[in-house]
Amino acid sequence: MPIYEYECLSCACRFQSLVMREREEKKLLCPKCGKDKKRRLISRVAYHVSEQDRLSGFNPSAAKEDAFFKDSRNIGLAAKKRAQQMGVDLGSGFEEKLEKLRTDPGSVIRDSD
Repeated sequence: MPIYEYECLSCACRFQSLVMREREEKKLLCPKCGKDKKRRLISRVAYHVSEQDRLSGFNPSAAKEDAFFKDSRNIGLAAKKRAQQMGVDLGSGFEEKLEKLRTDPGSVIRDSD
C-alpha cells in the first residue's frame, strides 16, 4: 500500500497518509496546523523473510544485536539450527510449543505449575 510519511515544514509535525493518486498528495494538509507545506520523508522498508531463509542464514556463533533478542521469532532458532545440522527432526510437538512461546512467552511460567 502506498502509505507515505511526511513532515510539515511549518510546524515540524510528522504524519502518514495513504496516497493513491498524485493529485491527492497535493491536497494533503498537516493534521496539526492545517498548512500544505510538507515534504515526503524516506521511511523504513519491511520485507518478509521465510522461516527457512531465516534458519539458513542464522549463525549461532555470530554476535547478536539487542534487536535480535527483542524479536520473538528468534525464540528457538538456535535449537532448530542445531537440530538441522545434526539431522534430527524435532517433530510437530516442538513446533507447536515453539509457536506458543513466540506468541505468548508468559505461558511457559503459567503452564509449568
